[in-house]
Amino acid sequence: MEASIGVLLIRPLSAYLQQELCKRYTLFKFWQEPQHLRREFLREHSNSIRAVVANGVQGPDAEMIDALPLLEIVASHSSGLDKIDLDKCRERGIRVTYTPDALTDEVADMAILLTLATVRRICEADQYVRRSEWKNADFKLTTKFSGKAVGIIGLGRIGSAIAKRAEAFGCSIGYHSRSQKPNSRYKYYPSVIELALDSQILIVACALTHETRHIVNRDVIDALGSNGVVINIARGSHIDEAELVSALVEGRLGGAGLDVLENEPEAPTRLLGLDNVVLSPHVGASTVETRRVMADLVVQNLDAHFSGKTLLTPVI
Repeated sequence: MEASIGVLLIRPLSAYLQQELCKRYTLFKFWQEPQHLRREFLREHSNSIRAVVANGVQGPDAEMIDALPLLEIVASHSSGLDKIDLDKCRERGIRVTYTPDALTDEVADMAILLTLATVRRICEADQYVRRSEWKNADFKLTTKFSGKAVGIIGLGRIGSAIAKRAEAFGCSIGYHSRSQKPNSRYKYYPSVIELALDSQILIVACALTHETRHIVNRDVIDALGSNGVVINIARGSHIDEAELVSALVEGRLGGAGLDVLENEPEAPTRLLGLDNVVLSPHVGASTVETRRVMADLVVQNLDAHFSGKTLLTPVI
């Protein structure tokens, strides 16, 4: 590749990815620029930057895209696309790629991990031992995961992988999706409320769109009930966080396992004090193995584009 091609990396992704990009392109590290100088930075390098590398936390909005007149491609280091202004990219004819299959297994594993940790109160039990409370009494009884009714919102790659894992625990599986999957053996529910009414554990695994924002709202939470558990490994804005916190505090919901939050990295203060909540900092796909595969796919898509070859995982 020509080193003269400028690539804008928005966030500090893996050292491996940065090294691979530097071998091929001129790499611009956007996050290193002070916030108040970033517009000027884009103006200064607008004649060099032809690609942007984004992720599930931050991507190019309309303002950034407009500031880069030579932008040809956005390569997302994520399976999610909600941080990229796709409409603006279509308008400009900018190609967009993502990493859909690379992280399926890790995110599905994370969903099961959070479910087990939440229903078995593993984090609370850990602290119980560390505080030496076990010396005085046994830890309280929890509830099992095996055999529970699991409802999955979104039966795509990740949702299907979660269903497969939950089946191994003897769980019954129901799902809600934009449409019924013709070849699925799982029970389809036309609404999320109907799914929640029939589930003990509700797992969010769909893409974030205007339609799915706050797809888990007060009505869904109340349908799930006081013994129900919500797990979210998708995007924080899928859940009405204020309603979730209120339900947990008031005992209208049994627990929650959250790898994502609505206003990351901020977490509601009331949420932090709850023992029936397990939190993780959006690390569903954060394994060494997966991040390397994702990085390779980002680079391969960029190389393909600038070589005039077919993109490996195109969105636009």
